[in-house]
Formats: sequence, structure tokens, C-alpha cells
Amino acid sequence: MATATTHGARDHARAQHGTRTEAMPVVPASDWPAAAPSAPVWAETVAGGNYTHRVLARGTELRLTDLTGDACAHLLLFVDGRPWERLNTADTVKVQWNAYLGEGRLLLSDQGRVLASVTADSSGRHDALCGTSTYRRNAERYGDGSPQSPSPAGRELLKLAAAKNGLGPRDLPPSLSFFQGVEVREDGALEFTGSAGPGGAVTLRAEQDLTVLIANVPHPLDPRPDYVCSPLEVLAWRARPTAPGDAAWDATPEGHRAFLNTLDFLTARGLA
Repeated sequence: MATATTHGARDHARAQHGTRTEAMPVVPASDWPAAAPSAPVWAETVAGGNYTHRVLARGTELRLTDLTGDACAHLLLFVDGRPWERLNTADTVKVQWNAYLGEGRLLLSDQGRVLASVTADSSGRHDALCGTSTYRRNAERYGDGSPQSPSPAGRELLKLAAAKNGLGPRDLPPSLSFFQGVEVREDGALEFTGSAGPGGAVTLRAEQDLTVLIANVPHPLDPRPDYVCSPLEVLAWRARPTAPGDAAWDATPEGHRAFLNTLDFLTARGLA
């Protein structure tokens, strides 16, 4: 179809209506063909070397799935409307006395409050220590790290996602990553353990209204010389936040205090 004229370009664009590709958002999310526990509010497949973002209401559950075994989801969280309260990877690690993410772990802000909780995990290969890739590092390894290149860096993509939510580069803290593991050796060195294989999934529950940024790019410690990253499935649905009496609420003294801090903050503002 010729696109050299305005009419031709219009006809070509309209011919794409209803087309489904391997990596794209599905709108409305209720048209997503895969099963969800309840009506989905976000359904998307993110290509390797791409990014996505969304605002999710408190209580929403978000499931990330590594479809073929080479996805790596680099995640940032911000309290919606209050972006100065954001994911703090250092506090997420030190407050819980554990550097490894998995079911039952909490994702914390530097305000001592819970942003999200990990409700399920079938992968076990994650990282809270290294952050994401940078332009300079990718330029050295792959020849380029710009967003439009064949090897975009995670930070460059997160900057684009941030800009679409009124945030700038200075708002971006270190990120967490899911599906490509890192372990700490006895001598303190970091060992890349890679993927658990196709189909691994992790589910997060939003404990406050959140702005979610995700870049799907290779882990910075991935030793493979090629830029390898496969599609990431993103699916979110309405649920309820963690409440007193839930197992996660009282799993540890540190987590209990973080949930109390969160409830106190939300209650004072009429949000809980």
C-alpha cells in the first residue's frame, strides 16, 4: 500500500486496526486472551529492549512473566502523586536483613513504608543489588546504548518512561530486576546466576497507589556478548491490599512495622 500521500498513509494506518503483534499492549485489558484471577486492568507484552509504565491503584496485583527465559524486568516504583516517596533498594535489603527477593518480601520506600509486597514467585532468580544498565556501559559492550538503538540501556528507557509520568532523570533511583539472578559469594563478589527458564513469574501487590516503570533489557552482569532479551508478559488485576490478619502483615517484626507505618500514613489522609 502506497504511503507517499496523506490519503495513502491514512489508509495504511487504518488497515492496521485490530492487528495483534507479539509485543504490544492490549486495550481494553479485558480482551487479553490469557487467564487472570479477575478482570485485568493492564495487559501487555513488552519486547526485549523496550519499556512500559502504568499507574496502579492500591490493592492491584501485578504479575510479570518471563515467557521464554531471557526477559529481565527492571522495576521502579513511585507513590502516585508523591514521587519523592519511591522505591529504595537499600532499605528493601537492609530492613529485611535479606538481599534476595522472593515470595513474602516487601518493596520499601525510604519513608519506612511498604510500596508493594511479593505475593508469589516461581522464578527465584532476581537481583536487588546491581541496578540496570547504563548508556556508557552498553556503548562499551554492544556499540550503543541509546533508546532507539538495537541495544538500549535500561536507564535510558526508564528515563523515557519517567518523562511520560512527569518525572526526570534525577527522580530515578537504583532499580530492582526480576528473572536474572545474582548471588553474593563468600568473598563479596557478585555471581550472575541467570534465568530459571521459561515461564517464571512473580506477582506483586500494590500497597499504595503506584506509578510503575519497567524496562525489559539484559542484566548488566549478563556475560553473553550479544544483547539478549526476550518478551516480558505484564498482567494486572484488581484485588485488595494487605490488611491486619494477613500472613504477610505479621511475617516479621520489620515487615509488621512497615505495614503499620503505611496504614498510619494512609489513614491520616482518609485513604484507608
